[in-house]
Amino acid sequence: MQATLNDRLAERLKQIRIARGWSLEVLAEKSSVSRSTLSRIENAEVSPTAETLGSLSSAYQMSISQLLAPIETPFAALVRHGEQSLWRDADNGFERRIVSPPSGGLSAEVVRCELEANRKISYAAPSMPGHEHHLVVLSGILAVTVDEETRVLEAGDCLRYRLFGPSRFQTGDQPASYLIVLAGATS
Repeated sequence: MQATLNDRLAERLKQIRIARGWSLEVLAEKSSVSRSTLSRIENAEVSPTAETLGSLSSAYQMSISQLLAPIETPFAALVRHGEQSLWRDADNGFERRIVSPPSGGLSAEVVRCELEANRKISYAAPSMPGHEHHLVVLSGILAVTVDEETRVLEAGDCLRYRLFGPSRFQTGDQPASYLIVLAGATS
């Protein structure tokens, strides 16, 4: 029987924690996610929310895509739509598709996100401080808060920023679809 995406993600998150020599208690302290929630995630009893993945990526200083990458296929120059990694946070009405072919060695990636109407995703801290983002709204209206400044973006608008603190993505009465191009952090 083939392991589900959730099973592979649970195993990957457990492997990262163990490789760092961290107990669940240490990870809970570093991520501000409860020990019991972390245990349930690592045992594939629940799927992490977008905010939880954000907290884990911040604790590990890895992008969310890097957390998800090892559960994907090895690098290929072309990845067809049906083969792209898709992760859903049903509780928050959020879907994240890694459009770029998986790579560990390239410095940029493209992620397509879908956020249902009247939803909000908040991240307490960036996974990698200084990470450069180029966000392009494909459809809908999206309020993006970075560095305590909120900008309302409509279809076709692009916001470029470097992430050092908390961020929030929020929809109104219609869903939003957007691309984020993630470039490497600058030193």
